[in-house]
This record gives sequence, C-alpha cells and structure tokens, in this order.
Amino acid sequence: MSALREFGSGVAVLGRGLRLWGTSPRLMLLGAVPALIVGAVFVALLVLVNGQADDLAVVLTPFADRWPEWGQVLVRVGVGVAVSLLAVLLAVVTFTAVTLLVGDPFYERIWRHVEQSEGDAPADVEQGFWRGVLRSAGDSVRLLLATAAVGTCLFVGGFVPVVGQTLVPVLGALTGGWFLAVELTGFALDARGRSLRQRRAALAANRWRTLGFGTATWLSFFVPLGAVVVMPAAVAGATLLARDAAREQDARGKIQELTPPSS
Repeated sequence: MSALREFGSGVAVLGRGLRLWGTSPRLMLLGAVPALIVGAVFVALLVLVNGQADDLAVVLTPFADRWPEWGQVLVRVGVGVAVSLLAVLLAVVTFTAVTLLVGDPFYERIWRHVEQSEGDAPADVEQGFWRGVLRSAGDSVRLLLATAAVGTCLFVGGFVPVVGQTLVPVLGALTGGWFLAVELTGFALDARGRSLRQRRAALAANRWRTLGFGTATWLSFFVPLGAVVVMPAAVAGATLLARDAAREQDARGKIQELTPPSS
C-alpha cells in the first residue's frame, strides 16, 4: 500500500472514533469536559505567546537590523512563525498529556468501551492508582522532552528564508501528529505491556498510517472547539490504531521466533 493510502487510512481511523458521538453520546460528552476545561487555559496561554511573537522575532534577529527592508520582513516573519510553531507544538502535546491525566477515569472508560466493542480486550492489570499515574506522567515528560528537542530544530529552521514559511509548518504538523499518536495510544498499549520504546516501535512499523491519524487529530485541534469534540474521539481512534499496531507487532515477533538463524 502506498504511503498516501496509508496516510488516508490513518485519517479514517480518527473518523471511526468520531462515530462514537452518534452511538455513545453520553460517554463522549464525559470525555469532552476535561478537554473543555484544560483547553480554555491553554488557549489563553497561546494567545499570550502568539501576541508577543513579532516582538520576539525582532529581539532574536538583531543581525537583520541593517538588512534591506524586504530581507528584514522575510526573516522576521519566518522567525515569528517559528516562535508560534514551537509554542503550539509544545502546547498541543502538553494539552493532550494534561487532559488525559485530568480526565483519566473518563478516557479509560472510552478506551475500555472500544476494546470491548471490538473484542479480544486485554485483561485488567492491577498496578495501583499512583503507580499508573507516575508511569503515565513519566512517559509524558519523556515525550515532552523529545517534542521540545524536535521543536527547537524546527524553530531554528524558521530562520531560513522561504523554508521557514513553507516546509517548517508542514514538518511541525507531522511531528506534532506523531507525538500525539504516541501519547494517545498509551491506554491500549500500556494494557498490553508495551513500554514507551515498544509503543514507538509498534507505531513506527506503520508510520504513515500513524502520521495520518496523528496529523488529522493535530489539525482538528485548531478548529474552534475542535479539541473538545475530537479529544474523546481521538482516544477511541487511538485505541483502534493501537490494537492493529500491537497485533502486527506480535505477528512479526512470532515470525522472527520461527525463522531459523542464518548460519
């Protein structure tokens, strides 16, 4: 299957999650409440940062003060975009982690509902409330650090004329989509005993499908009230994505066990 078709199939997974609004509206409304509360705080913070993006661009580019006006505008627009992109990238991934933490009981119900509806749900694992919270928080911090590292590279790319205004935003959306997918599949893959590293490996085996799901989710967050509507659907879609990824990972593992080592 081509990369484009795989990407489209990932977008369709989010669509399957959105269908739950029609079949289980009460459950989805519960999942929308944490997203609404956390989203209001993050939108206010983003408005504050983006309002200062132009001023920050001037402060960060003193070397352009003596350039022709068109050169100043081009570079500073790129840097302003990069500042906003870095803030948005960190905010969306952080928003997802905080919302999942705040709304953990609601999103766990959505995840479990999808697992039971699809069949072959994993057995409940008793790991204790605080142990589960600490593990989830630890994974979120590691993902946030990775996001910050990639975001910094994209921020630097914003200084490059033309590239900073065209390629960098596209890479930002794909990067944000990837980290969102890794974060959102935590419920389903943790229940199957996957560590964060194994979670990334399972999703990377079908990278374009993962990117399709994650990027569609990422972009939907920029629609007014999109995060509120999509967040519970994204948990449902991520469960479907994770089930397929885990099944394929297990199949590959069995094939490797049956394959005799080469002499």
